[in-house]
Amino acid sequence: MNPALMVFSLAALSATGLAAAATAAPESTVSHEQFATVLSGDWRVPQNTARDQYRHPEQTLTFFDLRPDQTIIEITPGNGWYSELLAPLLRDKGHYVAAIVDPATRDDAKKSADSLKQKYAADPAHYGKVEVVAYPPRVPVFGKPGSADTVLTFRNVHNWVDAGNEAATFKAFYEVLKPGGTLGVVDHRAKPGTTARDNAQNGYLPTDYVIELAQNAGFTLAGQSEINANPKDTKDYPDGVWTLPPALVKGEQDKARFLAIGESDRMTMRFIKPAK
Repeated sequence: MNPALMVFSLAALSATGLAAAATAAPESTVSHEQFATVLSGDWRVPQNTARDQYRHPEQTLTFFDLRPDQTIIEITPGNGWYSELLAPLLRDKGHYVAAIVDPATRDDAKKSADSLKQKYAADPAHYGKVEVVAYPPRVPVFGKPGSADTVLTFRNVHNWVDAGNEAATFKAFYEVLKPGGTLGVVDHRAKPGTTARDNAQNGYLPTDYVIELAQNAGFTLAGQSEINANPKDTKDYPDGVWTLPPALVKGEQDKARFLAIGESDRMTMRFIKPAK
């Protein structure tokens, strides 16, 4: 095993299978019925379910060409919002890997890792086959080269840009993916003319900069989607994107206004590692 990796494997337990795919859908795709099963699952945290209206998970994962037999690595899954969907969808035929920052590198990373692993351990019926991989943040390694079908990252790129390790992170995505593999990216979208370094103050990133990062790592842009667009987001808040839900850093001040805006305007892009 690569010494840069620490792997926590959770015991696998049998569980009731997902609803069968509709007969009209190819076997290689996830059907609407399967998405409906996991989206309505009683294992989901209610606060997470409430965010479906902003994150559009079925449309987003469909855009990323999710298939139930894939090996998918989700980078920095946070509190496991997408884990609640991906782990059950991939449980029977695929493999879900949650890649977390090495808990030994930062106190906040240890707290996050402990919380996530507790979530998985408490519900082996849905998370029993999840693999948790800890990666060093400065020079990340997410798995064996060419071992993943898809890498997904949701609202993380701005953090890597702020830390200055975005190029190394995208290169690690490229290395872990199989030729022809998919990189799916969602992040807060900046106003035209905004620079990447403005991100430290407001949390928004220029779309062109993210495309450049991916292309410099070797990826080709396969598609962009407006699934997670929000035209109500004016992106001019003194406290940045964290003014909007779910952070709502201003507390009760103008809360109704920010709730009416909703979560941030987001770019959604699919990149491909060229097949050899």
